[in-house]
Amino acid sequence: MSRQKLTIAAICAFTLAAAACGGGTETPSGTEGQAVTGGTLNMLGAGDVDYMDPNISYYSIGYLGLRMWSRQLFTYPAEDGKTTAPVADLATEIPSTSNGGVSADGKTYTIKIRSGAQWNTNPARQVTAADVVRGVKRTCNPVQPFGGIPDFASLLEGYQAFCDGFAKAGKTAAAIGGYIEGTDLPAVKAQDDTTVVFTLTQPATYFVDMLTLPAFSPAPKEFNSYIPASAELAQHTLSDGPYQIESYAPTKSIVFTRNPAWQASSDPVRKAYVDKIMINETVSQDSTQQQLQTGTPTADMEFDNFPPPSQLPNLINTKDPNLNLGPTASTNPYVVFNTASPNNNKAMAKPEFRQALMYGINRANIIQVLGGTKVNRPLTHVLPQDILGSKDSDLYPYDATKAKDMLAAAGFPNGLTLKFLYRNASEGSSKTFQTVQQDLSKIGIKVVGVPSPNADFYTKYLQVPTVAQRGVWDLSLAGWGADWYGNAALSFFAPLFAGSRAFPPIGSNFGLYDSAATNALILQAATAKTTDESTALWAQADEQVMKDAPFFPITNPIQANYRATQVHNAIYIPAIQNFDPTNVWLSQDKQGG
Repeated sequence: MSRQKLTIAAICAFTLAAAACGGGTETPSGTEGQAVTGGTLNMLGAGDVDYMDPNISYYSIGYLGLRMWSRQLFTYPAEDGKTTAPVADLATEIPSTSNGGVSADGKTYTIKIRSGAQWNTNPARQVTAADVVRGVKRTCNPVQPFGGIPDFASLLEGYQAFCDGFAKAGKTAAAIGGYIEGTDLPAVKAQDDTTVVFTLTQPATYFVDMLTLPAFSPAPKEFNSYIPASAELAQHTLSDGPYQIESYAPTKSIVFTRNPAWQASSDPVRKAYVDKIMINETVSQDSTQQQLQTGTPTADMEFDNFPPPSQLPNLINTKDPNLNLGPTASTNPYVVFNTASPNNNKAMAKPEFRQALMYGINRANIIQVLGGTKVNRPLTHVLPQDILGSKDSDLYPYDATKAKDMLAAAGFPNGLTLKFLYRNASEGSSKTFQTVQQDLSKIGIKVVGVPSPNADFYTKYLQVPTVAQRGVWDLSLAGWGADWYGNAALSFFAPLFAGSRAFPPIGSNFGLYDSAATNALILQAATAKTTDESTALWAQADEQVMKDAPFFPITNPIQANYRATQVHNAIYIPAIQNFDPTNVWLSQDKQGG
């Protein structure tokens, strides 16, 4: 997230650590015509994946890249109206009590792996249950763990104890690989070569949805030769998807070519119509939009770029057929407050100070610069409208006068200076920073910018707690979307607000917020015996977070994506915040190059 998903913004200007929600679109999705095979799909962007590692990536752009070369037990299909309902990918079927895949007590899941799914080794080799076990073990490696671990740390039997031991294993590739292969994880067992068994601490009706996370992807034994998420591993990947990585120059380009080990008969999700996918990561947001609209031969789809917010109203009003608007189930963007900042005598650690900031930021102004209300539904609390437990409330309606009074009461009558981290290559990020800067200046607070390249924003700033603790930033922008859908409140609260258990890099609690009251409510809701009980508890947790004011929510946006005219079957997948590259085809006379 992406999820650090994410995962997941106005997504038209942002990307997240996680994912999203919905399934339909508000504009045509380009499914017309007979499928055409061949050609090169050219994607343009201004940023990079977070990590070229399926078990560690937690960013929507990372997930978009993984769609081409990595497969999961379950995933989301490129079918209109079904893009948030998981289907079997590497698995042969969705497990249930009726087919024997789920035990009567709901705590054991037995999953069969599809025959013919292969690694592109020489010779090609079947993906096995042992590979799945290895992949799950890699998530809590001591060098770069997966950012969404709080989602499942207490759900998988023995996982926390396994990870505690892993922290002491050493940080070399040999030490990490040795621990993975030599240490038992009770939660995940290879019953035989093609049968994997998961054991949970409690029933979880959303567990199949959770298994769509790339963190649960299988990992071949060859990955043990490299430190997880390392630059070396990024240059020595193995693929079980329809494409393989031919070349990867970080922050510059990625080239995917066909994976000779992939068999279409073993993959019910990806059709892989194009022969090659070339990603140019050096193209600005404005230039990407211009090239897609004007028919540049080497411009087909976006990658870590979205239509500039300033252009959205016209694209929407003219009903441009190449614009797609899809729901997200996200809080994206939001302003995160660094509660650990030492600046200004630790002003950010005081709830009263943060509450004053909440009153001093005008949500409507930010929404306007992000493209307006047609693509940005206002969000005034934690959970977006699509998630169980969401309850309308607004504790901090804009009130500059009240904000000034609260600042004085908190001991800051004469204002102060705050540092705001943002992505300067993103129009939406830059304009949001400028808008907050203007709003807070009205209550006597000076805001100075800390610009960051897209590729560094999470990996070098937000995911490194010491950066926050040093006071490099006081405020920042981030985005978040559901790691799965519907009954998914856990995927917001556990990674973002569950105290020290969710501090980066294990979680995505970038502002290092820690509240005993919130932590208790999260535990109660996560272990509730009924959906109704958990829904009520998540609403209470939402209210408690907002009282503590560790972040300023802005919008549950509609995702805007744009494609060139020659791109067909462009189905928007919320989990990757884009059209599915593995299922589009190109017009016969415009095959790219």
